[in-house]
Amino acid sequence: MSSRPELKVDDEGGFIRQFRQLPSKDDTTTIRIFERGDWYSAHGADADLIARAVYKTTAVIRYLGKSDNALPSVTMTTTAFRNFLREALFRLGKRVEIFENNGKGAWVLGRQASPGNLQSVEDELGTGSADASQAAPIILAVKVSAKAEGRTVGVCFADASVRELGISEFLDNDLYSNFESLLIQLGVKECLMAADGQKKDPELAKLRNIADSCGIAVSERPLADFGTKDIEQDLVRLLKDDKATGTLPQTDLKLAMGSAAALVKYIGVMTDPSNYGQYQLYQHDLSQFMKLDSAALRALNLMPGPRDGSKTMSLFGLLNHCKTPVGGRLLAQWLKQPLMSLQEIEKRQQLVEAFVTDTELRQTMQEEHLRSIPDLFRLSKRFQRKLANLEDVVRAYQVVIRLPGIIGTLEGVIDEQYQGPLEAEYTTKLRGLSESLSKLAEMVETTVDLDALDRHEFIIKPEFDDSLRIIRKKLEKIRRDMDQEHRRASQDLNQEVDKKLFLENHRTHGWCFRLTRNEASCIRNKKSYLEISTQKNGVYFTTNVLQALRRDHDQLSASYNRTQSSLVSEVVSVAASYTPVLESLASLLAHLDVIVSFAHVSVHAPSAYVRPTMHARGTGDTILKEARHPCMECQDDISFITNDVELRRDRSRFLIITGPNMGGKSTYIRTIGTIALLAQVGCFVPCTEASLTIFDCILARVGASDSQLKGVSTFMAEMLETANILKSATRDSLIIIDELGRGTSTYDGFGLAWAISEEIVKGIGAFGCFATHFHELTALADHYPDAVKNLHVVAFVGGGETNGAVEIDGVDDAKAKRREVTLLYRVEPGISDQSFGIHVAELVRFPEKVVNMARRKAEELEDFSADHEAKTDDYSKEDVEEGSALLKQMLGKWKAQVEAGDMTKDQKMQAMRDLVKTDEKLMRNKFFQSVKAL
Repeated sequence: MSSRPELKVDDEGGFIRQFRQLPSKDDTTTIRIFERGDWYSAHGADADLIARAVYKTTAVIRYLGKSDNALPSVTMTTTAFRNFLREALFRLGKRVEIFENNGKGAWVLGRQASPGNLQSVEDELGTGSADASQAAPIILAVKVSAKAEGRTVGVCFADASVRELGISEFLDNDLYSNFESLLIQLGVKECLMAADGQKKDPELAKLRNIADSCGIAVSERPLADFGTKDIEQDLVRLLKDDKATGTLPQTDLKLAMGSAAALVKYIGVMTDPSNYGQYQLYQHDLSQFMKLDSAALRALNLMPGPRDGSKTMSLFGLLNHCKTPVGGRLLAQWLKQPLMSLQEIEKRQQLVEAFVTDTELRQTMQEEHLRSIPDLFRLSKRFQRKLANLEDVVRAYQVVIRLPGIIGTLEGVIDEQYQGPLEAEYTTKLRGLSESLSKLAEMVETTVDLDALDRHEFIIKPEFDDSLRIIRKKLEKIRRDMDQEHRRASQDLNQEVDKKLFLENHRTHGWCFRLTRNEASCIRNKKSYLEISTQKNGVYFTTNVLQALRRDHDQLSASYNRTQSSLVSEVVSVAASYTPVLESLASLLAHLDVIVSFAHVSVHAPSAYVRPTMHARGTGDTILKEARHPCMECQDDISFITNDVELRRDRSRFLIITGPNMGGKSTYIRTIGTIALLAQVGCFVPCTEASLTIFDCILARVGASDSQLKGVSTFMAEMLETANILKSATRDSLIIIDELGRGTSTYDGFGLAWAISEEIVKGIGAFGCFATHFHELTALADHYPDAVKNLHVVAFVGGGETNGAVEIDGVDDAKAKRREVTLLYRVEPGISDQSFGIHVAELVRFPEKVVNMARRKAEELEDFSADHEAKTDDYSKEDVEEGSALLKQMLGKWKAQVEAGDMTKDQKMQAMRDLVKTDEKLMRNKFFQSVKAL
């Protein structure tokens, strides 16, 4: 537990009154923090939340004021506050309001942040703070119009770090599946929508549910914010082009423009004049990328989950060997935006192949070049917001001087088939950017003292100004005196210079000496040596002479900084003019980083990946040889069993997979979806040979996604996901369904599974994979032999009295069912009619008594089913119709006899027996014989 500052408030009563008079807030979404110099506090319900999140106990809560009016409070150090800020924004999806004291005793809202709008707290978050799996925080506003003829959705979204506004307007179905796909494509972190007050608009409720299922924070805004009255003039001031917005085709999209108005107001871009003329507006085409729903995101393990142990448990973690922060964010974006263009997919594949083939090129690019590139987007942001300093200018310069090396490495590629693609995608563009930035490099080399960088000093060259030159000479004289004192102390203490005794510029103590902890005893009991502090790397101390020199050095350094401040401002201002070029360079290096990362993964996998052959949308089949799940094969102690996949349009576009529990059905169908996504992202795939068609979307119904806390049962969640599939899928979609229908009765579940499968096969015509324990579903292949193919995962029953192995498919021997089951995880054509759930119970060490009872009951049910099926096999449909008619006729006669006379119960039963015996035709009927037997 980190140490906590003491709760000290000068005017407790005054603060409590002010706190309780603050405007009301939604305690579930907003947290208020109070900045108190070098520590922070939170109060009321927020104090409880922070105590639990940061300190993991409510024992840290203290109270302000008297007991009858006490205010629960908690304090945080700056470090604890920054950690909580990351937790609140990135994991909990909360809004944060930071209050500051205006110096007159009043507390005012100083800054606020939300998951999609981090601008005001970027310094607290730090450059490496954002979760690496997250692309840049996208914030989106949505406005919808629902009419009888359909629903129209208008959105506007922004990534403030690159000053872009994107808009889109599209038609959607009643489940808003296109809107869900858009949220996933963009990696949205926060969604703005109109507050619906007391009316509770059902359409907005649907949008909220979708955002919630995608893990997106929802912020309600007043309906008036979505008005389009001022948006056109706002865009005139924000956009780079001077032309009037009336000439922009996007202004006709009224819903999108309403969303733009709300977004522009929310993120406050109009309040910062540095944004004017800097933004770009573009229209997002939903169809340029493969659509993914939130269920597919979970089924394919696209992004790391909160409980993932190793990074290879998610596709992002597996593929992320990026060396730059911008590369990691672009990878997260690409995984949610698989390409639909055959030409663009093959272009990426060609680039990946270049780095797969040329090991030296790949390793040099990763280890020598990309590893040294800082977060250029965040650096550019500092220049944009006028927060940059000389250190930032030097960091930009250090990137610029690396460009010739990167260009030279790319030019060194010998293989002619890769020279062209690399030249077109990277080398030519890098040359242009390098030339544009050459003046920046010249300016830095002329004005900045690069030799001082070794001392971690960022200063202007003293030659630039006479005053600077004079101060620099005095500083150099002091440094020589310090070195002389260093040598004197070394001789006095008998400690070797720079091996045992060091002269260092400590960030807190300034210039001082350091001894290793083993040697520190030599200064003890010597009054001329003043011990400062003991740390892990040694003991810091000083002398009276060094103290005086340090004071003089600090004063002269401060004087140097004051004198050079105007020159520094000028240098920073010139460097800031290169921001657009630095942003272009950031995008290009991020692209290069992701491509190299794909190549690295493809080569270093347990078995190398291969480049898949891609067919244009609507053509070709999907054939995978020895396919593997990329994440599963990387787990410890796993020897992955490969399987072939055939999804052919004319005979096997819908696969039904049956077989034992834990036999590998789910892994098989997820493998297909994961490989399809990898191929369309442009990466190589884990197969020995692969040929794929382009899918327009991957839709999934996998696992029991319970939403009981929201009042949605397992079965309801299952049906909602399946309804989305049926409304969204096309002939070019890939549908993955695992164990549909388990949340209701066997008969209802099977009926739904059959009807849904038949709709996918016959109505939609999509590609599909259905893993099921409804073995009766395999009969679908008899009805649609040109589309449906049955597969099963193989298991063997071995042991017992025989040494051999007996395949379980078709086994009749009851004893064999009790032998040990070996799961082979191999998928083969055909049907499996057994599930071996009891075997799984044994694996997890169920009590033997319970297992035996389960076996006995299962066998009783099997015997009953077998007897019933044997009997029903004896008669035909005609027998049923004839037998029913004869039985009805006989019962009519019996009813007449019973009603004619006063008969006892036994007499009535005897009369029926007599009628049955005398009706020879009824007695010969096979259906009646089976009914009689029951």
